[in-house]
Amino acid sequence: MTQLDTVEERDVGAGARLVAWIGRLFLAVVIPLIAFAVIYAGFIFLRDSDAPKWVIAVVAIIWGVGGVALLYWAFNSIVERLPGEWSGRLQPFVFVGPAMAILIWYLALPVLRTFRLSLFDRDGQEFIGLANYAAAFSQDLLLVAIRNNVMWIIFGSTFSVVSGLLVAVLADRSRFERVSKTLIFLPMAISFVGASVIWNFMYEVRPVELPQIGVLNAITVALGGNPHPWDKWVAIAPWNNLFLILIVIWLQAGFSMVLFSAALKGIPEELLEAGRMDGANEVQVFFRIMVPYIQGTIITVWTTVVIFTLKIFDVVWVMTGGQFGTHVIATQFYRQSFTARNSGVGSAIAIILLLAVIPVMIYNLRQFREQEAF
Repeated sequence: MTQLDTVEERDVGAGARLVAWIGRLFLAVVIPLIAFAVIYAGFIFLRDSDAPKWVIAVVAIIWGVGGVALLYWAFNSIVERLPGEWSGRLQPFVFVGPAMAILIWYLALPVLRTFRLSLFDRDGQEFIGLANYAAAFSQDLLLVAIRNNVMWIIFGSTFSVVSGLLVAVLADRSRFERVSKTLIFLPMAISFVGASVIWNFMYEVRPVELPQIGVLNAITVALGGNPHPWDKWVAIAPWNNLFLILIVIWLQAGFSMVLFSAALKGIPEELLEAGRMDGANEVQVFFRIMVPYIQGTIITVWTTVVIFTLKIFDVVWVMTGGQFGTHVIATQFYRQSFTARNSGVGSAIAIILLLAVIPVMIYNLRQFREQEAF
């Protein structure tokens, strides 16, 4: 083989690789265009179609699930058709990229926009700096809301964790473990709005001369007491908040129980038996072996419930409308933004709520990293 033939073969090989690379790049462009075209066509059909509702529902399901799968397949095809080095670098981002895009679009950008609105007046026209934050903290209602949120953290989070832990320990020793855990976890299947409607009937109050249909007042009257609007009883404020907190404890106990039950089953049986053989009773085994062993889970569950109670809104809004001394930070944000139409102060309250949640979230993430809590 002459040197000329070698050069020609080398040129042919380079040309083939170039053509193959161009072909892959072409396919990588065509595939996502087709995917986006199909998704866009489905969107137009759903928006403008006069088809029967069941047809629209079927198309929406196929379009939503199939469209997302098609996008992932298209982007994965793009990466696989790139040179090997670039494929290895970019392939993880095929799956992480959409999630990051959603977080940026629906979380990071709204936070920045809310912070910007908090620096302007109620109409978002005039820059006033931190005046909205000063106005928010000068309102007695916000200070009361912060006090109520502290009550939600102390009583709601603590009793949700304690009740869930006790149920998990006791149910694990029962012959009816599955039935009892199912009954305790069942409220988790109810939305917070639905649970609030149920408990509204529990706290229902009627005039004394009429029969009470609310369970709590029916029991109170049967025992010789007087009926009261328990969650709306201003005379005992702020302790009427406890009747709202009870709803969340009822809902969240099942969540805590499931996690604690899984953690308790991870404790080596030999460790428990060794404690009993050394003379420890069941209470000592619980506090000196079980609790320290699942401490990471307890902290993580508690901080998770704390984050939820800081953001509580729907239970308060459905039960009392944020009145009768039960308002929290989230209801104040809603009132300022959508009732008073003051976007500046409303946005400032939203940022205050975000700043209150962030330290707990950071602590929670550190717990996840430092120990296998679940």
